Amino acid sequence: MTRHPVAAVSDIPDGGRLKVDVAGRSIVVFHVDGAFYALADRCPHQGGPLSQGDQIGELRATVPGQHQYCRRNMIIRCPWHHWEFDIATGQSQIDPARIKVRRYETAVGDAPSCVAEEKLAATTFETVKEEGLVYVII
Repeated sequence: MTRHPVAAVSDIPDGGRLKVDVAGRSIVVFHVDGAFYALADRCPHQGGPLSQGDQIGELRATVPGQHQYCRRNMIIRCPWHHWEFDIATGQSQIDPARIKVRRYETAVGDAPSCVAEEKLAATTFETVKEEGLVYVII
C-alpha cells in the first residue's frame, strides 16, 4: 500500500472534512474527535458527492418519547437523496447489513485503527496522521 500525503492536520478542523484526489480517486477525509476517516466521495445509491452532504449525529430512542443525540458528526448524509452512512464503517443507516459506502482503513500515526470492508459501500481509505500531515493510504 502507498501512503499519499493529502493535508496538514490543521487543514481539517475537528468536526470538519476535506475533499482530495488521490491516485485518480475522489476521497473525502473527515476529522472527528481527533481521529481521521476516509470515504470515497460517491454515494453507492446514485453517485452523489458525499463531500457536499450534511455531517450529523444519530438520534436514538430506547423508549418512545425519550430521544438521545449521540455520535456527533459521525454520519454523512448524501445531498441528493439523503441516504446516510456511518463515517467510521461506511455502513448505511437504512440497511447496514447490505448497503455501505466502501471505506478504506484509517489510522492516526503509524497504527491502523479500522479495517477495510468490501460490500456495497461508500469507499473508504486508510489515513495516517504523522508529523503534522494527514496521509491517505491506497
